Amino acid sequence: MKKLITTCLLAVSLSATAQTHVLDVNTKKIGAPVQSTMYGLFFEDINYAADGGLYGELVKNRSFEFPDRLMGWEAFGTFEVKDDGPFERCPHYVELRDPGHGERRSGLSNNGFFGIGLKQGEAYRFTVWAKAPQGEAQIAVQFIERATMEENQEFVTDTLTIASGDWKPYELTLKSPRTIDKAQLRIYLVGKKTVDLEHVSLFPVNTFKNRKNGMRADLAQALADVHPGLLRFPGGCIVEGVDLGTRYQWKNTIGPVENRPLNENRWEYTFPYRFYPDYFQSYGLGFFEFFQLSEDIGAEPLPVLNVGMACQFQNWDDENAHVPMDQLQPYIQDCLDLIEFANGPADSQWGKIRAEMGHPEPFNMKFIGVGNEQWDDMYYKRLEPFVAAIRAKYPDIKIVGTSGPDSEGKMFEKGWAAMKQQKADLVDEHFYRPEAWFLGTDEAKARYGNNCGGLRYESYDRKGPKVFAGEYACHGRGKKWNHYEASILEAGFMTDFERNADVVYMTAYAPLFAHVEGWQWRPDLIWFDNNRMFKSVSYYVQQMYAQNKGTNMMPLTMDKQPVAGQAGQDGLFASSVYDKNTGEIIVKVINTSKQKHPVTLNLLGIKGERTAQTITLCHDGMDDENTLDQPEKITPKQGTLQCEAGQKNTVLNDELAPMSFRLYKIKK
Repeated sequence: MKKLITTCLLAVSLSATAQTHVLDVNTKKIGAPVQSTMYGLFFEDINYAADGGLYGELVKNRSFEFPDRLMGWEAFGTFEVKDDGPFERCPHYVELRDPGHGERRSGLSNNGFFGIGLKQGEAYRFTVWAKAPQGEAQIAVQFIERATMEENQEFVTDTLTIASGDWKPYELTLKSPRTIDKAQLRIYLVGKKTVDLEHVSLFPVNTFKNRKNGMRADLAQALADVHPGLLRFPGGCIVEGVDLGTRYQWKNTIGPVENRPLNENRWEYTFPYRFYPDYFQSYGLGFFEFFQLSEDIGAEPLPVLNVGMACQFQNWDDENAHVPMDQLQPYIQDCLDLIEFANGPADSQWGKIRAEMGHPEPFNMKFIGVGNEQWDDMYYKRLEPFVAAIRAKYPDIKIVGTSGPDSEGKMFEKGWAAMKQQKADLVDEHFYRPEAWFLGTDEAKARYGNNCGGLRYESYDRKGPKVFAGEYACHGRGKKWNHYEASILEAGFMTDFERNADVVYMTAYAPLFAHVEGWQWRPDLIWFDNNRMFKSVSYYVQQMYAQNKGTNMMPLTMDKQPVAGQAGQDGLFASSVYDKNTGEIIVKVINTSKQKHPVTLNLLGIKGERTAQTITLCHDGMDDENTLDQPEKITPKQGTLQCEAGQKNTVLNDELAPMSFRLYKIKK
């Protein structure tokens, strides 16, 4: 066999003794369409994913609305926090006054989110709403470093003149001469005249798509680079809130950012062993920005709204924690109004607000989720009037219900039955499970039933709602982090999505983001600090699938059986698709065993020699992961292999290294 050098260092010459597994790819049979939404992203503001993460704002508590009004700030000199400011829903501001002595200073320093990250040569936009009640006054604006051996703490200083006694916005641009992870923003009064400051903000000029209220460029670009078909937002459990008063309310997240009210983040104190008392939602990243981001990265938006229920995990069977059935109408109206906000004409009530925010054209939203990870009759009975109202007014909108937090069992089955009865378009399934579940081992089946592993979806009802695998990840036993082994097992399991594209329409790994100093939950897809980021191995698995999802499923079997880690298949998982846009057959094969295995792809329906493009994910340290210091320690590698002319069909002979994922692209 003539074989070009491939990409995995562990792949060696074909074994003379190991059995060769023959994978038959029926290129003559083009199957069900693979939905454009098949591989998506799920965003929830956990792990400082929004403020302090994707959202580009660098100032914490910029409007002084935290319950501790100066949390995140250090105030000095003569100052006062007042509550009669210009913004109704954010009324607090700080007044700086003359401290009464020429050597004294009055001012504020902001610590940012675990510090303020600045990059050498980059420009930063400082904005503030301010007034000078005693006549024209000045403030100094500085970047400082406290922990420095330099002569001066400040390394950037500029002055801003506050010219009016009325509230007005002011702006200046500061350029950083150095890269620093933990800078601070300091403001102090120049002269003796009083200055009032509200909504103190600092953004990189270089945000994603250069938007003023924009996203952190590197993190947003990482989302775009997946080529996702879907973006689900804003959660997750924050949709529910710990109680109804702290639920996520989309109408509070639109309009001018200066007047978006603060909301408690339910992940602030959910885990006492990962407690962050300064974790709130500024709503700067709101529903308009979510829709805009979806558009920017080419993903269909999937907003999820509250169904009139607080978090069931924290309220269990307390019916009184949820909205009574006869008081659901405002929650139902929120759903209807959101659809108008996203899709309505620019002269409609809510479409007009969208247009005023800078997007007169509709966002063309197609899906809406009602309720997150809820279960049992208290959810099912509340969902019914939502479905009826949405169907009546917007019959083309696809409704996503949920089967609850379990991936199997009595309550899961009850949830699916309820969703079928209510004719939901899709059912959101969640599964965070150990390695054995993803492999479908006998141990896992004894514990979870047969609804685990690589044949999960073969038995699903083809006439019922479609599947949205909306949150999933492999949680290793005793090592719940982004280690390589878990990612390979996820890759193997994902072949089942592809084999069953007629019933699985959407999927999303979860969670998406995590700050290395502020996480509550792991594993996560993308990790970051104030200046750097790295993509987990699971990110690259998702990317390999999303960028090579094809347009139609294509049958692939071993001894006429699906390749799903079954008995006699030596831990192999495989699927294939056809891409009618490129004319390519795309085959994905994952070896989840600890031994190398020779394989032959028997390409039924095509003949002759040709070259296969390969992408390979392979590594020999099962507990290894990418890090901030080694962001590309484990990444996919590209290569080629030569396909040979067999007696009847084109064949490709290869050997898969232990615990590896290889993707083949062959022109039909």
